[in-house]
Amino acid sequence: MDTPTVDSPVEPDISHTNPASQETWFGHPRQLARLFTTEAMERFGYYGMRALLTLYLAQHFLFSDTTTTGLYGGFTALVYLTPLIGGLMADRFLGAKRSVKFGAILMSLGYLTLCFGGQPAKPFATIDGVRSEITNQGTGEARKQFVAGADGQPLQIKGNDDKSVSLLRADGSEARRIADGGFKPDGERNPTSVFLLLIGLALVVIGNGFFKPNISTIVGSLYAQGDRRRDAGFTIFYMGINLGSLFSQILCPLLAVGMGSWGGLGWWAGFALAAVGMLISWLLIQFDGGKLDGFGDRPADAPTNRDFVIYIGAVLAIPVVWFLFTNLMSYVRPAAGSGMIGYFMTLPIMGKIMFGTFLISVPGILIWSYIKGTKQEFQMMLAAMVLITFNTVFWTLFEQAGSSLTLFADRNTDLSVFGLFSISAGQTQFFNAAFIVLLAPLFSIMWNGMARRGIEPTIPIKFAIALMGVGAGFLFLVWGASFAGPDFKVGLWWIAGLYFVHSAAELCISPVGLSMITKLSIARIVGLMMGVWFLSIAVAQYVAGLVAQVASVETVGGQVTNLKVSLDTYVGVFTTIGWVAVAIGVVLFVLAWPLKRLMHGVK
Repeated sequence: MDTPTVDSPVEPDISHTNPASQETWFGHPRQLARLFTTEAMERFGYYGMRALLTLYLAQHFLFSDTTTTGLYGGFTALVYLTPLIGGLMADRFLGAKRSVKFGAILMSLGYLTLCFGGQPAKPFATIDGVRSEITNQGTGEARKQFVAGADGQPLQIKGNDDKSVSLLRADGSEARRIADGGFKPDGERNPTSVFLLLIGLALVVIGNGFFKPNISTIVGSLYAQGDRRRDAGFTIFYMGINLGSLFSQILCPLLAVGMGSWGGLGWWAGFALAAVGMLISWLLIQFDGGKLDGFGDRPADAPTNRDFVIYIGAVLAIPVVWFLFTNLMSYVRPAAGSGMIGYFMTLPIMGKIMFGTFLISVPGILIWSYIKGTKQEFQMMLAAMVLITFNTVFWTLFEQAGSSLTLFADRNTDLSVFGLFSISAGQTQFFNAAFIVLLAPLFSIMWNGMARRGIEPTIPIKFAIALMGVGAGFLFLVWGASFAGPDFKVGLWWIAGLYFVHSAAELCISPVGLSMITKLSIARIVGLMMGVWFLSIAVAQYVAGLVAQVASVETVGGQVTNLKVSLDTYVGVFTTIGWVAVAIGVVLFVLAWPLKRLMHGVK
């Protein structure tokens, strides 16, 4: 670019709108406010449903811990896998805005379908090959479970420290001891209810694929290349996500299971409220009053006759996702010593899809970038892919929140708030959203202030801090477990402390990661790259389900039979993943400097 001199004056450029005359929202494009609210209501629906899902599977359908955490991990994995396709469809055909509207409709229908769960499953146990019905006495923590003895008298079920099961007479004496593996609890479920459960989850999965990547793409389009407000804008947008989830993670469990002495309206009410939130999100984007005109429109060279075909294809994908869920539920772990190849071959279909798609798409896109892009574009894409890989590790550990951490809260946490009232296990997830809402403005101010002084950490450094932070959160909870009382429960504030540390770590990676993708990606495939970002989280969600399965505990009718065994199991798993996360964070910290060179000044 030529530099003007005194001898060659240059007329001012008045062909563009003066930025100072444009309306702003907290210093950002005013369209961010509409997208902020739309995303907040969509997340209200999703996180409200997520706060219920693990407990719903374990307590209403009486699935084992292995099935519950596996199905939960598979569902959340697909929630983040389908954006790879949704982003591509938006880039090539629909445009981001039209994709968001379609996705919102499908997700709302999915939450409504989850309302039809029917009657709770009936518990039974197979004892040395013989089926015995289980009956309950009492409610809540005072509930006791019984099977009929040989003389017809009820025998109380009690788990032992060595994982055997004792059947106790009314006087407390042991009538029978069953060795580990000889007592197999289960539930008799209504097949129609299970079918509707999986169809509802499939609708949410497919709808999210159209919604999630494309609303983030619209946010990125609000800022010109090089606009330093972008990171702060995504942080504000991310606060909207957590503002919506904050209220839903309180209200949906409240309606479903109640609080204190009030037993709630039932699971259906919690899912219905999630559907209402999703419907409001659709209304906000459908009737935007022209506020989003010119943003997220269909690509200029895209054909206009493919929309109906894409919509029909999305509907036809519902039974495919249902099949993946059923295949996942029938998965049996391979025997020890089968090796990596044997392990991969015995994975359920969903596992093969997750790992296969990631292992093909990452090098595939890099090869395309090397051939089609410049040297600088390729290096920037390479840096993005390295960070995406580390992102997978972060979310594998962070996403224990909806599975093993929720079950830990239900079983080994004193949920009393200063002795005044008790919250439900599902409501503990609101700590994360509350801390994000409190911390996001502070982080936004901090990043802006550090940027003005030229001391803002690079993106790789922020990722490294996040990884070490998520490990520190688990280690904090492990420390708290050492203070557990004779009831083998830790105080509520220890798990709140974990969520505080995890929330700070999350703010170092998630909004920064979304912004990073829009800045490092080759412009013509930014939607696809946003899909790859969510693909990395999909793989993480699936692996998170596998990690949670390691923390599986024996339950009868949805209730743990021995709280000491439960506490020891969780502490062992949390200790391991805590130190692993810290070590991986240190590795990325060392790699931050070569990655910075590959990013060519992107901050």
